[in-house]
Amino acid sequence: MTTTAPAPTPTPVLPPLQIGRHVIGSPVVLAPMAGITNRAFRRLCREYGTAGLEAGGASGASSLYVAEMVTTRALVERNAETLRLISHDPDEQPRSVQLYSVDPATAGLAARMLVTEDRADHIDLNFGCPVPKVTRKGGGAALPWKTELFRGIVRAVVREASAYDVPVTVKMRVGIDADHVTYLDAGRIAEAEGVAAVALHARTAAQAYSGQADWSAIARLKEAVASVPVLGNGDIWSAEDALAMVARTGCDGVVVGRGCLGRPWLFTDLAAAFAGSDARVTPGLREVTETLRRHARYLVEFYDGDEGRGCRDIRKHIAWYLKGFPAGSEVRHRLALVDSLQALDDLIGGMELDARWPGEPAEGQRGRAGSPRVVALPEHWLRSRELDDAQRAQVAQAELSVSGG
Repeated sequence: MTTTAPAPTPTPVLPPLQIGRHVIGSPVVLAPMAGITNRAFRRLCREYGTAGLEAGGASGASSLYVAEMVTTRALVERNAETLRLISHDPDEQPRSVQLYSVDPATAGLAARMLVTEDRADHIDLNFGCPVPKVTRKGGGAALPWKTELFRGIVRAVVREASAYDVPVTVKMRVGIDADHVTYLDAGRIAEAEGVAAVALHARTAAQAYSGQADWSAIARLKEAVASVPVLGNGDIWSAEDALAMVARTGCDGVVVGRGCLGRPWLFTDLAAAFAGSDARVTPGLREVTETLRRHARYLVEFYDGDEGRGCRDIRKHIAWYLKGFPAGSEVRHRLALVDSLQALDDLIGGMELDARWPGEPAEGQRGRAGSPRVVALPEHWLRSRELDDAQRAQVAQAELSVSGG
């Protein structure tokens, strides 16, 4: 990879991040993303993050790399695909799993399974998902509105995990919409129940990924939650964005999601930046396609050697990797239909691989932003902060609609 020269005497911007017993050398967390942060992608990010950490002279885990969300019901039922999603490389430490739950009892059972079977070193709880099929059943970003249900899930998981010294964290949004804000109450409850950190995506569920994240909410959460780290998430597209978030909010670390799509070397940049270095990765097309090819190979391994499935999975990443490069519409189209590693190699071989890093055209937002929307919720959900009998029955079925990982 091509980088600029680092600063001669780097001064760390933030100390290592402490998540329970784990020391995270660079205060950065890879946000769990459905269909993205499987073992293959995490390996890539970890490789780049470690390179940046070593360059900055820091120690500990390079960052915290969280697996994509799984439902507690599917985990307890030992759904095969769910078990694949929580799998980790032998050298992956700490092993991080994110759980989605709407039921304290099932959440506790899932946590017990993870810790007693030594499947995780860190558990994150998802209370930020804005997807309609989740929120319309009272899950994800809709759930913290019901404070006792939220408290019950957090308490159940912390109780089981703490017996094995496995830290639990919570990731959430500002609230359902601008009129139904939940993050300060949820942060205080989570802190009181013994979580090791709280992370805030500074948007409401109604915003989805549209507009701008309200970083001032992260600052307010930092003021409200004093005893555990507060992590900020939203609109981090570069290392400079991460530094700006920390400077403006006082947060203890950052959570990076869409900014690393097709750009796992962002973790090199982030590790360098937080170590006080101005070194940044600026790969040419040859280096980018080598990373793309490595990602595809890791995906084939993740799917137990199923080359067709691994190549189908890599297709969605191709546009992100090639963002800003003069690849041509025909080549991009053919790459989006690739069905074997050899076909991928052949197409890459026909590209102008000497193209240099395009700069600004390759930077900025990645992934779909969408548009604001009315959040799908159970009937009368907003009438009270407590569950009524009908809602309790509906929530009990919530995991069924997203079971299977």
